[in-house]
Amino acid sequence: MENQAIALAEAVGLPHTVKCVHPRPPWIWLPPGIWPWPMAALGEDSDQIAAPWPDLLISCGRRAVPYALLVKRQSAGATTVVHIQNPQTNPARFDLVVPPRHDHLKGANVIETEASLHRITWARLEQAAAAFAPQLAHLPRPLVAVLIGGSNACYSLTPEIISALASQLRALCLDQGVGLAVTPSRRTGADNIAALRQALAGLPAVVWDFDGENPYFGYLGLADAVIVTCDSVNMVSEACATGKPVHVVHLAGGNRKFNEFHASMQAAGYTRPFQGKLEQWQYQPADDIEKVAARVHELLARKANQPKHPPP
Repeated sequence: MENQAIALAEAVGLPHTVKCVHPRPPWIWLPPGIWPWPMAALGEDSDQIAAPWPDLLISCGRRAVPYALLVKRQSAGATTVVHIQNPQTNPARFDLVVPPRHDHLKGANVIETEASLHRITWARLEQAAAAFAPQLAHLPRPLVAVLIGGSNACYSLTPEIISALASQLRALCLDQGVGLAVTPSRRTGADNIAALRQALAGLPAVVWDFDGENPYFGYLGLADAVIVTCDSVNMVSEACATGKPVHVVHLAGGNRKFNEFHASMQAAGYTRPFQGKLEQWQYQPADDIEKVAARVHELLARKANQPKHPPP
């Protein structure tokens, strides 16, 4: 969620500060649009929300909603408030709402996105690729970036799935001569990472060990193709921003929103299921952030042109 908010702030191009809120029970059990005293809910590890109020506030996630609405009230509407994802309250309470298409949220101030907002730009990929190229120079081409998430509330990365994936990756190296740049996540789990390392030992493969700078952007920039697990809309969206073939590994589980997202991305030609082999295809990279940033600039310009003190 933080990455999506930062991505939009970077695209808009204004200086920005990140504030994280960690509200406590019982507040978090209430619908986000009806918290009477949001400040009383803040945990000690939360950033403070206080004046002076910004020109633009970008919030993301259900628990940020009460604080975004608070700033809008306290600033008397001077702050333009943009919420990413479904706020689970009337979207008209915001200046702009940016939900994914699978949320089926409509409104005059709603812009649906096909994929999640992301920080992928050609400049960022080129810079990261140059930084990590020496670490992967010994690997053959084609080079495949393998982005592995893990279990969450909707999906399970089971030992059986990781074993099958490890066997498929091993076969890619042995049968097709590819190089692998693998980046697991904290959710992947120590046992699953160990199984991957064991299967790929002695092969042209690098598995990130969480030491040093995160190579995620570098691997995406250097890769000829991408393999990504299905548990993260962000990871799939970021992979599809590269314009490179994106093969999706489907895990156990899912729900309506995830299923609709993956069906939409596949139907649009961005992704294909990973079935143990690499395929080649082309598509226009998925990127909704420019149209959202353009709308934000329109809102800011409109508000700047409004009189500060309406005539009597």
